[in-house]
Amino acid sequence: MALKQQIDADIKEAMKAKEADRLRALRALKSLILLEETKEGGSGELKPEDEIKLLTKAVKQRKDSAEIYRTQGREDLLAVEQAEIAVIENYLPKQLTEDELKARLQDIIARVGASAPSDMGKVMGVATKELAGVAEGKAVSAMVKQLLQ
Repeated sequence: MALKQQIDADIKEAMKAKEADRLRALRALKSLILLEETKEGGSGELKPEDEIKLLTKAVKQRKDSAEIYRTQGREDLLAVEQAEIAVIENYLPKQLTEDELKARLQDIIARVGASAPSDMGKVMGVATKELAGVAEGKAVSAMVKQLLQ
């Protein structure tokens, strides 16, 4: 089932169960999908990799907002953002653990022949494509820096 149809079905379930937080997050996702499908130059339908990018971007935006709310002491708004993050993450592939990420990056480093910190660009180019949706960019970057020291 495509992401859009899955979200539509989940919106109906959330409405029946009167889950306001979940419903708000799902409606926001549906809005993002519709905007992406109808933007100029779009094909009208999202590919699975585009769906993952969209979901990852939505989670990142909410995490950034949550951090701002945390520093400002706005616990009410922080709770809303965290609830939405939890709902959106259900649609993303399972994130790699630190050990799994390290193993995958070591394999990528070996394939591209990287050996020094100056090779980070080569590694990151391959890593961001291969690990899209399953690892956060900051975590990938930090691990690559650590491995190339």
